[in-house]
Amino acid sequence: MRSIHKTKSWKRANLGSPVKTTLLVCLTVFISFGSAKLAGSLVVRPQMVWPLWPGCALLVGLLLLTPRKLWAVLILAGIGGFALYDLQAGLSIRSTALLILADTVEVLIAALGVSYSFRSLPPRLNNLKSVAKYSLFAVVLAPLASAFIATTAFGADYWIRWKIGVFTEALALLTLTPAILSWAAMREEWARKSSAFYFEAAALISCLIALGYITFLAPSGSTVPVLLYSLLPFLLWAALRFGSIGISTSMIAIAFLSIWGALHGLGPFTRSEPLGNVMSLQLFLFFASTPFMVLAALVEEQKQTEQSFRESEKRFRLMADTAPVLIWMAEADKHCTYFNKPWLDFTGRSIDIERGNGWSAGVHPEDLPTCMETYTQAFDRREDFRMEYRLRRHDGEYRWVLDIGVPRFDEAQSFIGYIGVGIDVTERKAAEETVSSMSRRLIAAQEEERARIARELHDDMGQRLALLANELEQLQQRIPDLRLEVRSSIGELQKYTTRIAIDIQTLSHELHSSKLKYLGIAAAMKGLCHEFGAQQNVKTDFKSHNVPTSLSPDISLCLFRVLQESLRNSVKHSGARDFKVELWGTPNEIHLEVSDSGSGFDTKAAKESQGLGLVSMEERLKLVRGTFSIESQPNRGTTVHAHVPLSSERDSVRAAG
Repeated sequence: MRSIHKTKSWKRANLGSPVKTTLLVCLTVFISFGSAKLAGSLVVRPQMVWPLWPGCALLVGLLLLTPRKLWAVLILAGIGGFALYDLQAGLSIRSTALLILADTVEVLIAALGVSYSFRSLPPRLNNLKSVAKYSLFAVVLAPLASAFIATTAFGADYWIRWKIGVFTEALALLTLTPAILSWAAMREEWARKSSAFYFEAAALISCLIALGYITFLAPSGSTVPVLLYSLLPFLLWAALRFGSIGISTSMIAIAFLSIWGALHGLGPFTRSEPLGNVMSLQLFLFFASTPFMVLAALVEEQKQTEQSFRESEKRFRLMADTAPVLIWMAEADKHCTYFNKPWLDFTGRSIDIERGNGWSAGVHPEDLPTCMETYTQAFDRREDFRMEYRLRRHDGEYRWVLDIGVPRFDEAQSFIGYIGVGIDVTERKAAEETVSSMSRRLIAAQEEERARIARELHDDMGQRLALLANELEQLQQRIPDLRLEVRSSIGELQKYTTRIAIDIQTLSHELHSSKLKYLGIAAAMKGLCHEFGAQQNVKTDFKSHNVPTSLSPDISLCLFRVLQESLRNSVKHSGARDFKVELWGTPNEIHLEVSDSGSGFDTKAAKESQGLGLVSMEERLKLVRGTFSIESQPNRGTTVHAHVPLSSERDSVRAAG
């Protein structure tokens, strides 16, 4: 965005100022003529070949730094500077025209191709993709097209001249233009560098120049080719520490020294005929520049990635430290490595103490085994997890925390750990406990009222009806001469009274089963199934096994009521006449299952209907930490399954604590 802003600012300033535009045109003419003049001093005579032609590279760099609306006039100014030098140098009109055409084609291909390939100008060659795009147009296509035209301006040795011409332009566009673009794009960044950084840059260039002087400007008889390899550490230094601007600037210095030495018969590129020497020199410069340019791009890309990662991590830490939740992160080895500021403020402990498994020291001792088991099992399965435990706050109070963890994966989908958030749910737990306590009291009051009504029915109404039936029977015996019709009526009244007494007794048992208290849950359920089958004229098959002998009264009563409600619903809605009831226990749980083969129903619709029967069963089971499920499909029967942990009483006390 900074590059785009600078380009737009430059564009507005120049388009609105004819004076500045005129100065820019004059500067372009001066640079073009001066670069051609410099290249003239680097020409191999009498073959008239240039190891490196800086003119087009400088013009392309200038165009990429200016708005595209000025390109036409700047290209004319630059080409005019080239033509002025060619005519002054004594070239023929034909050769001058071909060279001008070749330069124009090269500049247009390089400038337009690079301009349209990059979103912002000037382009930054700070990653492999940008180097590839730049090289395609500026280092490959533009020199190839230009060499085909420019080579025809000279006579013999077409193909060797064409090869030299390609590298002549490619070398300049590979070193000069990237240096110009880098200097322009990084001028503000370099202005903020320390003096030590500038001292290091100056030391690098000084060492390169000194070593280049020894390598390329020594007399040819004493030159040792192995000295060329001595440049590699310094080029590596330039690429790793200074990026593309460092390597392009270094290669400019090496190119100038090596070309100057070759032209004056010095250095390692003077051992064959002139065209061969030029070709060898160009190959050395090209294949010395290319890999280090790529290396510099990779280094800068890595630095950008690391910078982006640091900024991303900084934003994450800022967000995490201001979030109203407790955030933690763990590596794949299950050891926690990060806790946000709210977590540390909550526990009052430093991050060094919390790291690893240190955080577990704050978990309530009763919750710790379940907490660590959930944590480790989730890690092993790479699954999300939710758990609630009590965590000690900095003031010593234990607070309930809902901890939610999710696995983290990298771009290759490799597991790298977990990230989780903790939420203080103490108030919610207190509210739930209040509701649970209220439900417990309501159910207890309901059971007390059931027991009172059952006693009233059994001890009062039942006894009075039994007495009435007995009086009717005695009445028949005391008056033997009653008419047959009256005696028959009294007999019928006695039968009705007896039936009512039996029904009241059955209702009393349903309201409050004395068997449940004195004989246990298995006997009470068996009796309930027998009485229910006789009353409803259905078959109820009851089985039990491994039922604990000492079972909590709350659990026994809860399962008994679940069985009652399940049988009522089955008879009412299933249409079945056969029912199966099974009660069994395990070391840690007790299970109840009621099934039929009737019409079944849609369980989702039943839950949405807000029926009191299902709600009552679920609420009762919640009070003893039990769970409740229904499996049913239309015309495929129904199975009701309830199970209660045998530690529910202890858990209930712990939750209240």
